[in-house]
Amino acid sequence: MLAALKDALAAKGMALRGGFVPESDDGVPLLASGRPPRAVLLVGNIGGAMWPAFAESGAAAAYSADPMDRWTQDVLDPIAEHFRASALYPFSGPPYHPFQRWAARAEAVHVSPLRIFIHPTYGLWHAYRAAFLFAEAVDLPPRAALPSPCTTCAAQPCLTSCPVGAFGPNGLDDLTCARHVDGSAGAECRDRGCLARRACPVGREYSYSPPQMAFHMEAFLAKRR
Repeated sequence: MLAALKDALAAKGMALRGGFVPESDDGVPLLASGRPPRAVLLVGNIGGAMWPAFAESGAAAAYSADPMDRWTQDVLDPIAEHFRASALYPFSGPPYHPFQRWAARAEAVHVSPLRIFIHPTYGLWHAYRAAFLFAEAVDLPPRAALPSPCTTCAAQPCLTSCPVGAFGPNGLDDLTCARHVDGSAGAECRDRGCLARRACPVGREYSYSPPQMAFHMEAFLAKRR
């Protein structure tokens, strides 16, 4: 089943991002039947593989609001149904599902100095787009116990690359960031993506293309204008 699911996801530029057997404190909701799920598989994107499928879909023109989220649900709901799973999404809320907790259960991801998850191979160039809940047990993909690459990164250029120092101990000061990115001095971040994120040396081969970067930055700004 996992091989078939991976193929179905790959056709949409998505990838299987690990899984886990849910426990009572994981915050995984009950199924429509009232029973707890016996397995959770996470779905997401790695690098820029998802971007061509989204860009060619016409969703950006078809949906005036949140086109990537709407497209994600359009393509993943049928896949989940085909594999007899219930799909949950990180953008459905409030209340929102604890996807970061689930991601840490499913894969070897770690909190970076930017306060976002870093993967030992993909760096900061990945995301979680859905969780598939299964009523029956699933042969889960193995979870590699890999350490955080940040622990051996002495320079930590991510923390010194933001032109306005928008990253601090508590994460991103999004208002400071948005004011800079939306202004004349912020063209480099606006058109090519966050300088702090791009400074990370891990997984640079997976970095998003400039059009994808620009799309995400515009979505970030639209929420704060």
